[in-house]
Amino acid sequence: MKKLATLTTLLTAAALFLAACGGPATTEAPAPEPAPPTEAPAPSDLLGLIHERGTIVVSTDPNYEPQSFLNTTGSRISGTKCAADQLTTAEMQGFDVDVAIEIGNRLGVETCFATPGWDLITAGSWADKWDISVGSMTITTDRQTVLDFTTPYYYTPAIFAAAVDSGIESVDDVAGQTVCVGVSTTYESWLNGEDLGLPAASIYAQPPANVTVVALETDQDCPQAIAAGRTDFLVYMTSETVVNSNLEAGMPVMKVGSPVFSEDLSVAIDQSASLDKASLVAAVDQIVKDMHADGKLTELSNKWFEVDLTQAPSP
Repeated sequence: MKKLATLTTLLTAAALFLAACGGPATTEAPAPEPAPPTEAPAPSDLLGLIHERGTIVVSTDPNYEPQSFLNTTGSRISGTKCAADQLTTAEMQGFDVDVAIEIGNRLGVETCFATPGWDLITAGSWADKWDISVGSMTITTDRQTVLDFTTPYYYTPAIFAAAVDSGIESVDDVAGQTVCVGVSTTYESWLNGEDLGLPAASIYAQPPANVTVVALETDQDCPQAIAAGRTDFLVYMTSETVVNSNLEAGMPVMKVGSPVFSEDLSVAIDQSASLDKASLVAAVDQIVKDMHADGKLTELSNKWFEVDLTQAPSP
C-alpha cells in the first residue's frame, strides 16, 4: 500500500512538472532562408545606362566663350551625381552649356561636363568616358565616319580676325600669312584645302593661298595669345561669335572681311560606344527638333549671341 502511494505521488509530480514546462518538448522546423536578392538586368543600351546612372556626361570646351567656358564664381553643386572628375552645371556657362543642360532636363537626368581636348572629341573612340558632345561641332564628311550627328542646333559664320595694327584688312591680305586656329577644327581643315563636305551654298570663299597654319588647343587661345603679345601670327580664324566676344572683351583685334563659310553645328555621339546608341541618338535628335519648335534654342541664342543663329542660312 505504501509503495502504491509512493508511485502515485511520483506520477502526480511528473504530471505537474510537464504541465509547468508546457508539455513534452517538440522540435521546431528551421526558418526558411531568405531568397537571394534579384539583380536588376544591366542596361542594354546607352540611353538606358544614362537613365540608370541619373546623369548624362557631356564633353565641351572650358575656354570657348561665349559657347562654353568656366564659371569662375560658381561652386560645385551639393549632392551632385556627377563624378569627382566631372564639372557640374554650376561650374560651366555659355550657349553650348545651356543647350546641354536642357537636353539633360528633357531626358530627366543631371548634366555633367567633361573637358577633353577637341582633337580627342572629333577623333571618336571615346572609350565611354562621356556620352555626347555639345561643343559646336560642325558636321563634316570625315567626322561622319566615326560620329553620329543630330539635327543641327545652330549655325555660325566662319571668319578671319587680326591684330588691329597688323595692316590686314581683307581676306586677300591673309594670303601668305601665318594663321592661328584651334586644333582639329574645320578652320584648320579648310585652310589646308580639305573638303569639309558642307553644302555648296554654305561656302562663300576659297582659302587664301600660301598660308601657314598654327594650331593651338582651342580657338580662344589664338586671340588670347595676340592680346598677350605673341607675334609669330597676327591673324586667326574662328566663328564670328568668338570674334564678337573678343571685341566685347576689349581685345586689340578686328574682323577681317566677310564670313567665308557657314557651319552646321550639331550634337555628336561616338559610333564606337560599347552599348547600343541608336535610342540615344534618336532621343537627343528629337529633343533638338523640339527645342527648335518650341523656341528654346532661339531663346538661348538671343541670350548669348544677341541674334538668332538657330535658323539655317538661306542659299
